[in-house]
Amino acid sequence: MPTVVLMDVSLSMTRPVSLDGIEEFQRKNLAVHGLNMLFEHMASNYRLEFTSLMAFSSLWELLVPFTRDYNALQEALSNLEDYDKTCVEAALNGVSNVVQQEWGSACPCQVVLVTDGSLGIGKGSLRHSLQTLKQRGDDKKFPLPFPFPTKLFIMCIANAEELQMTDAMDNLEELLRLSGGDGQIFTMEGPLCMKSVQTMFGKLIDLVYSPFHAVLHCGNLSSDVQVFPRPEPVVMDEEVEPIPRTVSTDLEIVGFIEIADIASPPVISRHLVLPIAVNKDVDEVGTGTTDELEEEPSASQMAGKSPNFCVLLHGSLKVEGMVALVQLGPEWYGMLYSQADSKKKSNLMMSLFDPGPEPLPWLGKISHLGPISEAADNPYGEDDSKSPFPVQPQVKRSYAQNVTVWIKASGLQTDVQKILRNARKLPDKTQTFYKELNRLRKAALAFGFWELLKGVADLLERECTMLPDSAHPDAAFQLSHAAQQLKLASTGDSQYAAFDHNIVPMHTDFSS
Repeated sequence: MPTVVLMDVSLSMTRPVSLDGIEEFQRKNLAVHGLNMLFEHMASNYRLEFTSLMAFSSLWELLVPFTRDYNALQEALSNLEDYDKTCVEAALNGVSNVVQQEWGSACPCQVVLVTDGSLGIGKGSLRHSLQTLKQRGDDKKFPLPFPFPTKLFIMCIANAEELQMTDAMDNLEELLRLSGGDGQIFTMEGPLCMKSVQTMFGKLIDLVYSPFHAVLHCGNLSSDVQVFPRPEPVVMDEEVEPIPRTVSTDLEIVGFIEIADIASPPVISRHLVLPIAVNKDVDEVGTGTTDELEEEPSASQMAGKSPNFCVLLHGSLKVEGMVALVQLGPEWYGMLYSQADSKKKSNLMMSLFDPGPEPLPWLGKISHLGPISEAADNPYGEDDSKSPFPVQPQVKRSYAQNVTVWIKASGLQTDVQKILRNARKLPDKTQTFYKELNRLRKAALAFGFWELLKGVADLLERECTMLPDSAHPDAAFQLSHAAQQLKLASTGDSQYAAFDHNIVPMHTDFSS
């Protein structure tokens, strides 16, 4: 999940701050100190994160494009210049352009806005932008919400009391709401000093950039791993009292299955799984390939020659063309698999399914799956000519029944024409005529399509008047009887419009 750091370099950020009554710093210096702390943490613990640095005042500038080189980011921070007034809207337009050019509109992104809470002056200020939201044309829309999933974190180089003296906090909260609400506003506690800014950025690190360490188990084998990016808590909407469900730090492999059987399942997120024992250079960490691990083992591997289960698992899944089903928590599963990054590089990936005992309907309940050796007969056949999937449901689904559905006008026209064709062949097609008539009647009653019943009744009466002299006398009786029953049903009277009621042929002296 890439990160854009948006640094305010307006004149208000140059306001002096007295530290310990001796040395005088600017608010910009505090912001730079906090960002250096963030970049140092990411370089050590979140090395796979792509980060970009932008500066803004009335205009915006891309200082460092998306990179994993945190030295370049820190160097750019040390060379910041001061500019004119604050214009947050222009900066947010810049973020939208930069992210979409690099990642498109489907990749989630995190935006860290570092500012002193000053809204700007006049046209272009945040206050003016929010006041004119409803007075804009389509060509001048406010950039929030972004066209891509976003989490906005606003780092204020000011304390809450200072922001609440004006409407700054209210406007920042409205900005957060427009972004989608996924994010947070951080303010400094106590006096503006190095310690306060470290505390504030520490809270951001703990919330967003703390690494997710887990232990991957498979029988008696286990391996310490890091999951990147950190899995987000999942809230199931259909629960009566939604409680966020978090991924356990103990990941248990419950079995293996062929890629063809699991196909392309729906997932809620994808993550890279890295063995903690392997320490790569910044550019090489992202690949996590078995080839690289063999070519450049870490210092600990060189010293102890200790095997790593995570590397073994990755290589096995890649060679065998299988995936590992992993339990993430109570009735929550995912899968581990090898994904090729290029011809020579591949990653061990983990995809999370929706929580529940049966996330993939064609596999049935995950807890009901078992090893092939326990089956009486090989479910794949002796020559792998068949598959036990998809699992057939015990109860026949409602959508598998023979129901009438009219998606297009042509489907309805076909059903009406079928009734009229059988009507012209009465009495030979009496049973087929009433079967098709009752099918259409039930569908019309289910949809509340009373006009259809009356319309078909009129058509049958017209057919009755157009019968040739050579027609069987019973045909006229049956057509008149069917038309009358449809007209009675079209009134909606429960006596004649019962769904389970069927129109039966009229008994006449001509009927056999």
